[in-house]
Amino acid sequence: MKFDQARWTRETPEEGGEVYEPLLVEKSSRAVETDDAPLPDDLTRDGVELPDPAEPELARHYTRLSQMNYGVENGPFPLGSCTMKYNPSFTEDVAALPEAATHPDRSTDSVQGNLELRHRLADSLARIGGMDAVTLQPPAGAAGEFTGILIAKAYHEQNGNDRSEIIIPESAHGTNFASAALAGYEVVSLPSADDGRVDVDALRAAVSDDTAALMLTNPNTLGLFEHDIEEIADVVHDAGGLLYYDGANLNALLGRARPGDMGFDVMHYNVHKTFATPHGGGGPGAGPVGVVEELAPYLPTPQVREAVSDEADDGEAASDDGEVSYERFAPEHSIGKVHGFAGNWLVLVKTYAYIARLGDPGLRDTSAKAVLNANYLASQIDYDIPFEPFHHEFVASAGRDAADVAKRMLDYGVHPPTTKWPEIVDEALMTEPTEAESRAALDHLARAFDRAAADSDEALETAPERTAARRIDQADAARNPRLSWHALDDE
Repeated sequence: MKFDQARWTRETPEEGGEVYEPLLVEKSSRAVETDDAPLPDDLTRDGVELPDPAEPELARHYTRLSQMNYGVENGPFPLGSCTMKYNPSFTEDVAALPEAATHPDRSTDSVQGNLELRHRLADSLARIGGMDAVTLQPPAGAAGEFTGILIAKAYHEQNGNDRSEIIIPESAHGTNFASAALAGYEVVSLPSADDGRVDVDALRAAVSDDTAALMLTNPNTLGLFEHDIEEIADVVHDAGGLLYYDGANLNALLGRARPGDMGFDVMHYNVHKTFATPHGGGGPGAGPVGVVEELAPYLPTPQVREAVSDEADDGEAASDDGEVSYERFAPEHSIGKVHGFAGNWLVLVKTYAYIARLGDPGLRDTSAKAVLNANYLASQIDYDIPFEPFHHEFVASAGRDAADVAKRMLDYGVHPPTTKWPEIVDEALMTEPTEAESRAALDHLARAFDRAAADSDEALETAPERTAARRIDQADAARNPRLSWHALDDE
């Protein structure tokens, strides 16, 4: 091995050397004997090899690993639809408070602060979305989406409606199709109109007595607002179906428009996309679900409400000392639990902290800047953008292989946008800069867009060249993942 550019590299002459940071156990280790344990011999070892680095080497190891990756602390992360926004550190400070470290199975009386925060957060989300009730239990956006569909299914079944289909626009997020199928529904794909929005005539032809719901995000995945949304809602409701809002693009509407006011009956919130909690890595996350009053009895259990004291005047919620108290309860026709306890509690703490810090004016400003930044970035790049006017995100056409362009952008020190989707745009580059980026950051991102577009085919086909990992076979990596570092020994 040799030390090169502040990172360890493993010599591979054929490829010019690949970046490689040894595991701690490979650098320095010591044998440790284990004590006897009351377990079968085939489940125990006589000793283990444990890493044994000095503190400076330990610090440098993790620093090198962090330098080999790219995240929102490094620069813009404009993954369209995924909404990789910057996570403000003050929310981490709030979640780290000793008072937040409450065991989820403690008694109601001993976690009144916990229950109050959950009640306030649910109320805030309901107000933001134009809903009447909210569950905080689902542990991720996709889980929230699935929960929303289960609520719709339970509603139809309770009312004796045999509904077997869910309509989904062809440009919808992939989880929409997966959630509908997982809930046992047949998926009816809805084509887009020439302007990229819902084809209302096609929708009228698709709805029937079998329609359980239409799943829709607004703005859609092209960043376009569905200006026929009230007519769309009427078409679905007249057929006896429900209108489901995929909250992936709520960042464009904060403080300006509410799904409930557009006619949506049920929605999920992606708190990582809209309210700046961490995103990715398999979790933990949170995907609250909001519903109109008619669907509230089907929400997961438990819910939180103000407790009504027998001694309180006029049925007011109060405890013995006159303060408001809170209690858990099970909705009448609850679909049951969709996650252990109350969901991912500390993620919810971060969500509430973000909403409380910004307040109504701050949330409204967030949506304004998200739309402004997307439109500014689009104006600074030399790409074809076939669908306008867009809001918080846009989809450009790369004019050549979008994956190659994206990989080349990595060489220019930025993270590329989402590629090859939605398929309605040829060689799509789906881009969402979010409200957090400065004009200087957007200018830097625009230069990377244009430099990649101007590069030769040869440069694009071999990119990236300046990253820790070179070009990989993505299909093979997905089909044959190496899930253990022991696989390195097989090379």
